[in-house]
Amino acid sequence: MENDVKLGEAWKAALAPEFSADYMAGLKQFLLGEKQAGKQIFPKGPEYFRALDLTPLDTVRVVILGQDPYHGDGQAHGLCFSVRPGVRTPPSLVNIYKELQTDLGIAPARHGFLESWAKQGVLLLNSVLTVERSLAASHQRKGWERFTDAIIRAVNEQAHPVVFLLWGAYAQKKAAFVDQKRHLVLRSAHPSPLSAHAGFLGSRPFSKANTFLVSKGFDPIDWALPETPDVLS
Repeated sequence: MENDVKLGEAWKAALAPEFSADYMAGLKQFLLGEKQAGKQIFPKGPEYFRALDLTPLDTVRVVILGQDPYHGDGQAHGLCFSVRPGVRTPPSLVNIYKELQTDLGIAPARHGFLESWAKQGVLLLNSVLTVERSLAASHQRKGWERFTDAIIRAVNEQAHPVVFLLWGAYAQKKAAFVDQKRHLVLRSAHPSPLSAHAGFLGSRPFSKANTFLVSKGFDPIDWALPETPDVLS
């Protein structure tokens, strides 16, 4: 599977044991079988590892964890919570934008394309990296969770401090092993409309993340998205 994507050397080195593991071979066979059965898989193959491609391991400053890719047409492109240019902003991202405005005074973007965050060191990682069209959670427990656990471990083991934004119980459980003596872990409710008012809205994660980064000698993240999103490269 690693031959299908372009990964930076640091990610390749950290994840080499995963790519050679039996479970990964099984995951590849599962995906091939699904495609041969005529099922449509999101995102496109070259975008499975888009989050890693855009955010090299040694540049990760913030981690945001999602669960599954969006399963609607034209939405998923390899970054959690993000959608392609021209696609309606999903409800959870609408709430993320609301909190961004409350927290930092940044007006909501007119699009949901978050690549500019990823290029600054925000790892926008889903726990499961593929999904069948129109069938939520269809690729859970096929192996992706083990692979993305390894990604989080690799970030946790970095020498420099990182901010982990863990929104919702799923993300909090998945990253429970992160070393809080070295990294900043910010937990809140999920930004979904079902839970945003239970602790996400008002949690001020963006300013807290930047305050921590600056305190450690790093540049803050520019959370303001460009008015016109960069096209996929």
